[in-house]
Amino acid sequence: MSTEPIHPAVRVGHVHLKVADLDRALRFYRDGLGFGVSADGRAVGLAAAFLAAGDYHHHVGLNTWESAGATPPPPGHTGLYHVAFLYPDRRELGRAVQRLLDHGYEIDHATDHGGTVSVYLADPDGNGVELYYDRPRADWFDADGRPVLKADRFDYRELLPTTKEIP
Repeated sequence: MSTEPIHPAVRVGHVHLKVADLDRALRFYRDGLGFGVSADGRAVGLAAAFLAAGDYHHHVGLNTWESAGATPPPPGHTGLYHVAFLYPDRRELGRAVQRLLDHGYEIDHATDHGGTVSVYLADPDGNGVELYYDRPRADWFDADGRPVLKADRFDYRELLPTTKEIP
């Protein structure tokens, strides 16, 4: 049995979500979050769409193969807790929050985790969504080299482009 660690360049490439309504999910991920549609399978009879930031093939896949018209799983069941999208900096996270608000989506809460600053909400199918940015790597650890772990809630409006920045 191998005990070698996974290669450090491995990354999460994409998330593929079962949704109840493809058009509704597209409005959230395309219009609310700003992902571009890289492929819409409905043109060839495939009930799926693929979205990306930039020119990547896809970061988010959406389908109704087993879930058209379905309801979210009830609380207390296993499944996806949330998908997290990493923004390059505080400014871009703030712009993302403003975009969501402009499109009528509600933010659940914001949390300062020390090394990261996060905003949480649910997509229209009840999937958890985290939008966050990383602070500089030096801020991820305390003076003794231990990871900073905290969950200090703050008002997400502090991230909006017209307000004071969080450090």
